[in-house]
Amino acid sequence: MRLDLKLTGCRAITMDPARPAAHTIGIWQGRIAGLDEQIADLPAAETVDLGNAVVLPGFIDAHTHLAWNGRRSRTVDVTGLTAVAQVLERLSGAPGEGWIEASGYDPRIMDRPLTATALDSVSSGRPVYVADLSGHACVVNTVVLKQLPEITSDGWLTENEQLAARSLRLPHSIEEIITDLRESARQVLSEGVTMCAEAGIGAGLIASSPLEAAAYQRARLPIRVQLMVSATVLQPVAADAADGISRAIDLGLHTGFGDDMLSLGALKLWTDGGMIARTAALSEPYAGSDNTGQLADSEEAMRAAIIDGHHAGWQLAIHAIGDRAIDFTLDAVAEAQSQRSRPDSRHRIEHCGLVRPEQLERIAALGLIPVVQPTFLWSYGDDYSEIMGEKRAPWMYRGRSFLDHGITVAGSSDRPVADGAPLRAIEFMVRRRSSGGRAVGPDEAITVEEAIRAYTLGSAYACHKEHVLGSLTPGKLADLVVLGDDPRTSDAIADIPVLATMVGGTLIPQR
Repeated sequence: MRLDLKLTGCRAITMDPARPAAHTIGIWQGRIAGLDEQIADLPAAETVDLGNAVVLPGFIDAHTHLAWNGRRSRTVDVTGLTAVAQVLERLSGAPGEGWIEASGYDPRIMDRPLTATALDSVSSGRPVYVADLSGHACVVNTVVLKQLPEITSDGWLTENEQLAARSLRLPHSIEEIITDLRESARQVLSEGVTMCAEAGIGAGLIASSPLEAAAYQRARLPIRVQLMVSATVLQPVAADAADGISRAIDLGLHTGFGDDMLSLGALKLWTDGGMIARTAALSEPYAGSDNTGQLADSEEAMRAAIIDGHHAGWQLAIHAIGDRAIDFTLDAVAEAQSQRSRPDSRHRIEHCGLVRPEQLERIAALGLIPVVQPTFLWSYGDDYSEIMGEKRAPWMYRGRSFLDHGITVAGSSDRPVADGAPLRAIEFMVRRRSSGGRAVGPDEAITVEEAIRAYTLGSAYACHKEHVLGSLTPGKLADLVVLGDDPRTSDAIADIPVLATMVGGTLIPQR
């Protein structure tokens, strides 16, 4: 046997308990052929000495938005602007015709609210859509509001009203989406990410087009992608009564269809909003207010989507940030499982942002997988801690409590809502300190190895891919990341350079 590639001189952290470390990795036909003495005597077409660099399994981002992230590079960026005058000045120079679109708006840091009237002053009659950085709200001008006569607003729209405004702009073309996807793929590879789960295509808050899956097929990205399909595209089907399936997508496709590069993942559902927009559904009000957020739809409609998706064979990825939304999710999933038991369904709670202590046992008992975004608390932990208050702040985006209850944790970014780099997230999971230096739930800190596991085997498990990804194990796909230092001993994990990534045996230098 002749290997395609032999990597030597490395410090591999395999994440395989049967063999936790290695110094030589053999690659053949896109898979790991063996480690150290297993391949020592085998010749290779190419040998690369990694110069004592650290090698990990490729990071898996279990919840991200590649098209949205790439699209931001084509919109006006108002990130970090704190004055309405600054936003208007930035928008006034928008080129082209038609819609003026901006992203990164943060109402929490503004000198005053941005309004439709203010946007009218620089729009020259063009429709304007300024997206809140969370993706759960926007500000539009009067031109847009006139097309939404059922909505009364000064321009600020959240959740379903925001979706109504965004729908006026859609769809984006397949070629536009491909451009956006390729930009995002380049970015995630530079951060050591080799697989992404795209969190919602076809319809909903984040979708770009009803033909979005076609863009992924045609883009032929250099990373692996698993597509979550929005539950709103489920439609009634005249299936045999014995199948027990009342709604599905065309041809009855569901989780698992595809190959190792592009596949169908979970069915994406929304039960509430987000903390930045103050729409995450809470059992008690946000501190200093009487606002408890909002559920995304009627409980009846959301429960029906969860049950129908479960019956149709989907893995469910249920967006639930607030504890009230998590209560609803737990009840609905329990009902679905009682009607048709699927022990290895691996249903997921996307975000799982505020978890009361008594909810932990129910999450564990139902086998649900929290898909968390640790960098939310690095980026916004100071603000989130204030709006949750002293009692609830330690319950946010848990780590240790999940693991101690035997719950598998999957790491993700929700890119572009927050920093997408896994190393930044891993550092937060270990240190539990915000970018402002505030301790956020320090008792939820986990070890470096546990944090790495969340972004490798944990995310692979959440995507039903642990048999081929997540560890450097002979027989698995050859996806890995080469680092300039060992996260287990580094004092600055987030700053460790990513030297190269590998997807399917192809080594891609990053520096």
